[in-house]
Amino acid sequence: MTLGLLDGRPLSRIALDARLAALRSGPRSTALPQPGSSEDRQLTRWVAQVLLTEALCEAVAAERNLPVFPPGPAHLDQQAAVELGSITAAAYEGNAAVRAVYDAVTADIEPSPADIAHYRTLTTRPPATRWHLALPDGSLEADPDTLPTALAEALREAPPGEWVTVGTWKATLLATLTIPQNGDPTPTLREAARRAAFTRWLDQERAQRLTLVEGLEHPGDPTQPDNHHRH
Repeated sequence: MTLGLLDGRPLSRIALDARLAALRSGPRSTALPQPGSSEDRQLTRWVAQVLLTEALCEAVAAERNLPVFPPGPAHLDQQAAVELGSITAAAYEGNAAVRAVYDAVTADIEPSPADIAHYRTLTTRPPATRWHLALPDGSLEADPDTLPTALAEALREAPPGEWVTVGTWKATLLATLTIPQNGDPTPTLREAARRAAFTRWLDQERAQRLTLVEGLEHPGDPTQPDNHHRH
């Protein structure tokens, strides 16, 4: 009846049973594995690791006297969830203490100037060109390469403001716009660096403070009997 040990203190399995019951009675119950199957035991292990992560972060939040709010769930985008890993992402989304600890642990993390420069080198693109066109029934902005080839060629050759007609198309080029393609990458790199730092910190804390019990090992543990692939 033990979920695991936190700092040597047994944690009750009641929370695990309640979480599993909520999943099995929830709107996605039909997508869950058959009770008693190997996949079902892996689900149980996965939920156990989420709960242990939540319990660990709740303890850290209390130790550091961190403000824990808001209480409701959060939502990570797909990239953030992948970078954190499914267990940590689920704990982050569902538990405010995990988010509070995340903020505290990563508050001082910033990408280095070298990382920013390297990212710019890999992603820098030339400015995009947009045409501001007038049409008989209005106006629009368009990438020249998305227009019919003959119409684009005629507009390039015509003086600005002169109407051209190509087949059923009639338009005039009012202005050529240059759209920057490269914004400041710092916010994106900062969040990625913070997720990486939190993952490293959490792995270390789990190793030092959590003790897993038989049957509730990490689902990816190669020594537990249900960690196998079937084809």
